[in-house]
Amino acid sequence: MGSHTIAAGPSPGATAGLLCALALIVAAASVFAGLAQRLRQPAVVGEIVAGVVLGPSVLGLLPGDVVDVVFPPEVMPYLQVLSQLGLVLFMFGVGYEFDAARLRRHGRQVTAVSLTSVALPFALGAALAVALVPWFDRTQMRTDGVLVPALFLGAAMSITAFPVLARIIGERGLQKDRVGVISVACAAIQDVLAWIVLAVVVALAGSTGPWPLVRMALACVALLAALVWLVRPALAWALAPARPWSGALVTHAVLVVGLLLSAWATEAMGLHAVFGAFAFGTVAPRAEVDAAAPEVPERIEQASLLLLPAFFVVTGLSVDLGGLGGHGVLILVAVLVVACAGKFLGAAGAAGLTGANRRDAAVLGVLMNARGLTELVILNVGLGLGVLDGQLFTAMVTMAIVTTVMTGPLLDRFHRPAVPAPRPSEPASRAADDRRPLVVSPDETR
Repeated sequence: MGSHTIAAGPSPGATAGLLCALALIVAAASVFAGLAQRLRQPAVVGEIVAGVVLGPSVLGLLPGDVVDVVFPPEVMPYLQVLSQLGLVLFMFGVGYEFDAARLRRHGRQVTAVSLTSVALPFALGAALAVALVPWFDRTQMRTDGVLVPALFLGAAMSITAFPVLARIIGERGLQKDRVGVISVACAAIQDVLAWIVLAVVVALAGSTGPWPLVRMALACVALLAALVWLVRPALAWALAPARPWSGALVTHAVLVVGLLLSAWATEAMGLHAVFGAFAFGTVAPRAEVDAAAPEVPERIEQASLLLLPAFFVVTGLSVDLGGLGGHGVLILVAVLVVACAGKFLGAAGAAGLTGANRRDAAVLGVLMNARGLTELVILNVGLGLGVLDGQLFTAMVTMAIVTTVMTGPLLDRFHRPAVPAPRPSEPASRAADDRRPLVVSPDETR
């Protein structure tokens, strides 16, 4: 019989350091999340800021190597693994909440706004990458040409933070408002398009010739086909409430095992694990899960929320606002202008051309401009691929925070709540809302 050598685990010092680091991360994330909510910002904004504060941008300004003391090198590999696990669990939740039926309930306006607010930021982002080529620090990048960075920056500019946007809409009571419903549908379409482009970028960055690229594409198509035609029906059958084994324990095990295996499959193909987790979330049968154990997806989400602060810190350790310099500040300004102009003009312009009044068109432009956590996911993929240098990564992370923070105040400025129905003693004309609703096609009213 063969024998297996058991590898030594982490040293006691590394274990103690990891526990202390996690305690600090969770405490900081909680404090900044609370401050964000007091400022009427999503809690995730505060958690992202906490990650930046614990990095070289703020904590690194203190005397001594404070960052290295708090996050010693022997702790970082374990912290990165936990952050990736939190990311995979989070992306499953994003896919699970993605409702394709929602996209079929809207017509030409959703299509126009979605495509335009992807195409314009993508074009501007790609053009910005071409313009910034002379300032790239090639020692920090693993790509020599401009095609992959241009495609990546275009995809990163095109993203809208679907989960954060849905949370903002819920907090503002816009779930049943026409603008809120359309913005969520548009964000869902945009994220799918951006993830497709990002998958192409990852394949191009990791390929050494045409055949590996074709092989990766075929493997992705095969995986998606298997998920849709085999895995989804099998899950619907296995998780049906009528089964004798139906319950929370089995449902939890099936979903977690499935999302981890899907994440492993895309990672083994050369893509990032988040693609597999997202794809598995989209095929998970919501009706059967909600009937058998509706609390299970929430448990998975809670696990991701515990681990995501570690992801924010790993991201924040690569962000150095103090090291931007003159070129870096110009890059930051250019990134902010391109990001805001591309999203706002693309969404608001398309909404206006398809019949929305100015106020509603502006609200759509503001909502589409929120990047949030989804942007950080894409940026970390790009940093791992070596298609970004430190300055551009810092500028893009800052842009993700700024565009998310500005969404709430701008929404207060442009969105006017509906006027309540007039009291019996009031003339109806005095309380009438003068806003014209977004124009929709007849089939959208069904």
